Amino acid sequence: MKYTKQNFMMSVLGIIIYITDLIVDIWVSVRFFHEGQYVFSVLALSFMLFGTLVVQCFSYSWFKADLKKAGQESQHCFLLLHCLQGGIFTRYWFALKRGYHAAFTYDSNTSNFMEEQIDLHKEVIDGVTDLSMLRLFETYLEGCPQLILQLYILLGHGQGNFSQYAAIMVSCCAISWSTVDYQVALRKSLPDKKLLNGLCPKITYLFYKFFTLLSWMLSVVVLLLFVNVKIALFMLLFLWLLGVIWAFKQNTQFCTSVSMEFLYRIVVGFILIFTFFNIKGQNTKCPMSCYYIVRVLGTLGILIVFWVCPLTIFNSDYFMPISITIVLTLLLGILFLIVYYGTFHPNRSEETKCDEIDGKPVIRECRMRYFLME
Repeated sequence: MKYTKQNFMMSVLGIIIYITDLIVDIWVSVRFFHEGQYVFSVLALSFMLFGTLVVQCFSYSWFKADLKKAGQESQHCFLLLHCLQGGIFTRYWFALKRGYHAAFTYDSNTSNFMEEQIDLHKEVIDGVTDLSMLRLFETYLEGCPQLILQLYILLGHGQGNFSQYAAIMVSCCAISWSTVDYQVALRKSLPDKKLLNGLCPKITYLFYKFFTLLSWMLSVVVLLLFVNVKIALFMLLFLWLLGVIWAFKQNTQFCTSVSMEFLYRIVVGFILIFTFFNIKGQNTKCPMSCYYIVRVLGTLGILIVFWVCPLTIFNSDYFMPISITIVLTLLLGILFLIVYYGTFHPNRSEETKCDEIDGKPVIRECRMRYFLME
């Protein structure tokens, strides 16, 4: 288990995308405010603050747990940094500082790769893995709603400005990057897990997630445009509630405290609105099939409403392009899903077995063993 130069460059790219996403979100919110669109401005800012606050809670909780595990007292400076929304930047600072030392100072090809060096690489990998988990949380809590909002404004008003297009592009990049980075970091941090090696598996996984997400987000936007917004939000709330119930039914054991575990299950429910994740590391062929069957049926239902109901508030020029885009992205997403799990998934030869998370004793303490698995 080694932290390579390629891993370091991925971490650098990760913080660049994170900062860019943050700047663009603030820019869009301020622009809406100056244009007098106060509701959109407040919504954009609220999505950003909600995602950030939840991520800071998890980040500080993990800092406390790590310090307690190391026999150290909790430091008040970490609490202050997280209250000032600096938890992610603090983690990136430690990850890049130690990661540079591990990737460029130690030569993994030498025969003197001592235990101390291995511990350094393990420490860096664990730190980067924590970051990938936090970025994944923020992506689905803030990035996905933000993208839906921008698409709603763009399609509902029939016009957009540069800041909106920039926000849509950056959100797509952030979602794609955090999803793939999470999958790579997840497997790298667990020695008994097979790595996601090669470019083709990563690209296939990225396209599977991206296309299924884009199709569903466009469907949700269409639903918000044609149905009463309150009814559409009630439907999304119902889907979130189903996800939370599923998380409770699975009896997830991610956090050490009851309150944080409750928050974790709430976040899981929110993530399941947008995409499927295996939250217990078990065989999920049947649940995943059911999830995407419901997704396909839901998308088709929305498209039927889209064509049947009177479209008085919508620019008719978008009818055919949106319908084709939704159907095409959904088909492409399902196709890449089949290709990934049929050809590239590291455990494809063991698909009838449960993941080792529940089947074997834990080799070492790592919160990733109890995190969203796939």
